[in-house]
Amino acid sequence: MLNNKNILITGGTGSFGKKCTEMLLNRYKPNKIIIYSRDELKQYEMAQVFSTDKYPCMRYFIGDVRDKERLNRAFRGVDCVIHAAALKQVPAAEYNPLEAVKTNINGACNVIDAAIDQNVKRVIALSTDKAANPINLYGATKLCSDKLFIAGNAYVGRDHSRFSVVRYGNVVGSRGSVIPFFMKKKTEGVLPITDPRMTRFWITLEQGVEFVLKCLDVMVGGELFVPKIPSMNIMDLAKAIAPECRTEIVGIRPGEKLHEIMIPMDEARNAVEFDDYYVIKPQFNFFQRRFNCADKAGPLADGFEYHSGTNPWRLTTEELLKMIDELNIV
Repeated sequence: MLNNKNILITGGTGSFGKKCTEMLLNRYKPNKIIIYSRDELKQYEMAQVFSTDKYPCMRYFIGDVRDKERLNRAFRGVDCVIHAAALKQVPAAEYNPLEAVKTNINGACNVIDAAIDQNVKRVIALSTDKAANPINLYGATKLCSDKLFIAGNAYVGRDHSRFSVVRYGNVVGSRGSVIPFFMKKKTEGVLPITDPRMTRFWITLEQGVEFVLKCLDVMVGGELFVPKIPSMNIMDLAKAIAPECRTEIVGIRPGEKLHEIMIPMDEARNAVEFDDYYVIKPQFNFFQRRFNCADKAGPLADGFEYHSGTNPWRLTTEELLKMIDELNIV
């Protein structure tokens, strides 16, 4: 599906963008992979790994999703866009709210408009579990972004551009996440715990990219895809990483939840279940005409909620340690 295609990744120098580039180069023969981001140093560093000499399909564009004119230039001739650019740190978004709005919401509008103007066929945007029933600004901006991308299918009218969203949980080993934090803290003998009841959904970076590429292949436009992934309690996580350390309860931080939700009960009424993922369907007439997978998907039970605290699929200590070992987190 991606052979001989021009693929652009916004925020392409981030963890997702680099892993996605690696997997695209290993599995497909794209005509171009365009890395669109605003940090010239990160682009320089990425180009040392994926050089244009070794990989002639690679292109590096300096640009910000806040800049609609630059997006229009970058999107010319592009077939697929994977939108990964965002301001993602919860405390930073709380302290700099307008900056989060400019990137996560206004940037989403610019990506949608540029994709329509340049006739990009498929756009898939990355979301987060924090966008479901959000209690912090980051989650609220991503919820707004999700709504914009889904509505983009109605906005585009009869043109060919189609938009979908992928929502998943915490990425094992991602920058600023709890696992590398605990790995550093265990040398001190004490692990700070916000609340011993806390749970989170977990997915590896490779699994996340795999799921996004799968959704890019099957999307008809309008879906919000949610993968089936395991959960883990914070105390089990701490014991798996540093069983020799004692724990110290420090309290929940501002904007943080005890449990994360990926499909709230109110959204579950519009969702269907496949073998390894869910689809939340939009309330647009066009989607019913496009979405012809009813024979492969079933509705969710009344009162269903995809919740990290009640998720029956639990990540075991052995599975977590294997993930950490494969990622070489130290």
